[in-house]
Amino acid sequence: MKNIVALIGLTLCGLSASAQKKPAPKPKAAPATAVASSAAIAEGKAIYTQNCLSCHQADGGGVDGLNPPLIKTSYVLGEKPRIVKVVLNGLQGEDIDGEPYNNAMPSYDFLTDQQIASVLTYVRNSFGNKAAPISAAEVKAIRAANKK
Repeated sequence: MKNIVALIGLTLCGLSASAQKKPAPKPKAAPATAVASSAAIAEGKAIYTQNCLSCHQADGGGVDGLNPPLIKTSYVLGEKPRIVKVVLNGLQGEDIDGEPYNNAMPSYDFLTDQQIASVLTYVRNSFGNKAAPISAAEVKAIRAANKK
């Protein structure tokens, strides 16, 4: 009986020793989140200053009743196609997050895909906003689908 207990003990020790020799599994990497490049942010800021600042203000706060804020609104932080279409088509007569704004936003479809991507990436990552960047390829696809 002592032999059986000893044999079981040795077997268990051998199993735990062999289990300890196995390398620990590598932790799964967290999914990569897209981060806006500093070049895109800098280009976007310049485009914003030239084209958007007079209506949406330097702080992105807009003008009550006239031009909507860009701070944490569903348009800015929401689905990318909607905000890209606003830049491409302009916007008039729509409430933003339940608030009416009376100024019409003109179309900025003369901007290149890269310029639109950069300015929207800037807006989506400024004024306290944190949202995924928008690429020129995404703008190009939305522009093409928008023409149909």
